[in-house]
Amino acid sequence: MGSTEDLDYPQVILQYSSGFLVSKVMFTACELGVFDLLLETGEPLSSDAIAARLGTSTTGMERLLDACVGLKLLAVELTQEGALYRNADISNIYLTKSSPKSQYHIMMYYSNTVYLCWHYLADAVREGRNQYERAFGISSEDPFGAMYRSEEEMLKFMAGQNSIWGICGRDVLSAFDLSPFRQICDLGGGGGALARECVSLYPNSMVTIYDLPKVVQVAKERFVPHEEHRISFHEGDFFNDSIPEAELYILSKTLHDWDDDKCRQLLTKVYKSCKPGGGVLLVESLLNEDKSGPLETQLYSMNMLVQTEGKERTAAEYSKLLEAAGFGDIQVKRTGKLYDAVLGR
Repeated sequence: MGSTEDLDYPQVILQYSSGFLVSKVMFTACELGVFDLLLETGEPLSSDAIAARLGTSTTGMERLLDACVGLKLLAVELTQEGALYRNADISNIYLTKSSPKSQYHIMMYYSNTVYLCWHYLADAVREGRNQYERAFGISSEDPFGAMYRSEEEMLKFMAGQNSIWGICGRDVLSAFDLSPFRQICDLGGGGGALARECVSLYPNSMVTIYDLPKVVQVAKERFVPHEEHRISFHEGDFFNDSIPEAELYILSKTLHDWDDDKCRQLLTKVYKSCKPGGGVLLVESLLNEDKSGPLETQLYSMNMLVQTEGKERTAAEYSKLLEAAGFGDIQVKRTGKLYDAVLGR
C-alpha cells in the first residue's frame, strides 16, 4: 500500500465533487441524439452540422461534443474545414438506440427519474425513506406505484431493466448449472429480458414471468415475442397473491427493494410454493463482507434509499434471509460483473 503522500487529496476531492457533471454530459448527449445521428450518417460531422440536424445552439453543441471527446465517448479530427466528430466504439455499442447492447433506456431513466430523487439525498439520509414525494409530489408509501406512476415511466423503467439483462443476464444465469430446473418462475420478471436469456441458455426450460397486471400487459405487447412459447405470464402481487408452483424461482434485483421483514415474508412464500428439491436464485449486487466495497454496490445501496424501501446486502445477509425462510445448501458465486448470484435449495 502506497504512502498517503502519493495521493493528491485536493484533486481526488475535486474529481468526486464533479462526478455528477460527467454522467449528465453522457445523459444529455444520449437524450439529444448525438450518438444516434453520428451512427446513422456513418461519417464524421462538424459541430455546426450536428447542431443544425438536432435543432440545438451551435455554442452549446460544440461544448457538449468537446466534453464527450474528453470522456472518450467521441473522437475528434482537426481538418482544414474544422473539427469533425465521430462516435467512439463504446458509444456505437452502448449509447445508440439501435444497438442490441444499447443502454440508452437506462440512461434516460437515470437522467429523468433517478437524478431527481438523488437531489433529495440529504433528506433521505435524515429520514431513512425514499424521496418520491419531494421529487414528484406523489406518495412514497408504495415505491412501485410511484415508479410506475405513468405508462411512459413504466415503459422507460422496463426497457432500462431489459437493457441491463441484455448485457449481464447470461453471466448470472450461467453462474450455476440451472439445467436440472425445467419449471422456472421469474418473480418480478418485468419486461422479460432475463426470461428470454434463460430459455436461450437452457432451451428445455419453461419460464413464467410473474408481475403486476399492468406490467404483464406491457411485457406481452412490447417486449416478449408472441411466438416465444417457452415463456408464459402470471399476473399478481407476490406479497398479497398466491405464487404458482415451480422448481426454481428467480428473484433478480428484487430483494434489494425491500426491508428484511418483507424479504423474509416473500422468501417464506416462495419456499412454501417450491417443489421438493427445488430452489431459488437471487441475483443481486453483493457488498463485501467487511462493507469495504464494491463502490458501485455501495452507490446502488444509496439509490435504494432514495427510491425504495430496501438496501444492498452482503452474501452472508442474503444467506441468513434464505435460511430463515427454510432454504439450505446455499451457494454464492461472484461473477466479477455488476451482479452476482446466490442459489438456495
